[in-house]
Amino acid sequence: MIDYKGASIKELFFQKIEEEATDHHLIQNEFSPSEEEMLKNIFLKPFAAVTNTYQFAHSVDLELNVLYKLSQEINKNQEIGGTYEGIISHLRTSSRHPNIKEGELFIIRFTDIFINNKTIDGFGVFKVEKKDPFIETPDWTKEPTLLFKEGIGEKKLDKACLILFDQDPFTILAYDNNNSEAVYWKNDFINLDFKKDHVNNTNHFLELTKSYITDQMPEEFEVSKTDQIDLLNKSIKYFKEAEEFDKGEFELSVFGQEEEAIKSFRNFDREYRDEMDLDLDDNFKIAVQSVKKQARIFKSVLKLDKNFHVYIHGDRELIERGTDSDGRKYYKIYYENEA
Repeated sequence: MIDYKGASIKELFFQKIEEEATDHHLIQNEFSPSEEEMLKNIFLKPFAAVTNTYQFAHSVDLELNVLYKLSQEINKNQEIGGTYEGIISHLRTSSRHPNIKEGELFIIRFTDIFINNKTIDGFGVFKVEKKDPFIETPDWTKEPTLLFKEGIGEKKLDKACLILFDQDPFTILAYDNNNSEAVYWKNDFINLDFKKDHVNNTNHFLELTKSYITDQMPEEFEVSKTDQIDLLNKSIKYFKEAEEFDKGEFELSVFGQEEEAIKSFRNFDREYRDEMDLDLDDNFKIAVQSVKKQARIFKSVLKLDKNFHVYIHGDRELIERGTDSDGRKYYKIYYENEA
């Protein structure tokens, strides 16, 4: 989603979040090149794989979103120093559920994060709840001994959000690694909603299409697993080859001249948007990274009992389904070369 290689760390704030409030904290704004590289790999690298984009929200008035107001201050003042206490206080207020863990909080200000063909400044809030065990090797100038410790490595952090200062509404990338816990991080602490942009248009339309082909279509039409795979392949092929999405063009590319299928798809589209409360465009720029990620779940595997998995990537006309005189089902596959 982002390219963080050219980014810089301008300020880092750290404080342990415990049941009893403490004022012990650390602020650092100078790092060696190796230290900065390590910090970027820990705190920014996980966002390279995040494809959904969000924006701040509030059920009544956006001005009542606490983190949004604090983000505006950081963007205006270009420093964390005057706002970290407000962020910690808001986190404590948002995380009073008994199952919520203590942890360690990092607030880091970045510059020159590359996203959507431009560089943007921003800051991140990161909460670490689980540490990784490691062995510290001996200092041979002293009495040698192995030290068994716990620390923070490049494993994906427990909770994180990255607020990017593009044009308001700010773009937010966020994740929560502990989905079984109370959903306070995204709902209460950040209070976010999907951003209306080409990234989410791409994600949601691919999810909508997959849901229609695999769930809804078999209820309305006689469609084999092979035909479903073929439609999924056509769908992802369109998104891979086109730069701009056009809904009418997409429907013809996937369903051809099957008017009943197109009509059914449009009805499902409307119901899906209403049910998921989505505001999607019918024309938008396709987000390449989103297509790459979604392509992994557009399965092209035909599973036959426990004996065979057939991967179907191309021409549907080269595979035939039938039943022999003994009632056994079979597939006939035509090919030219054997690897």
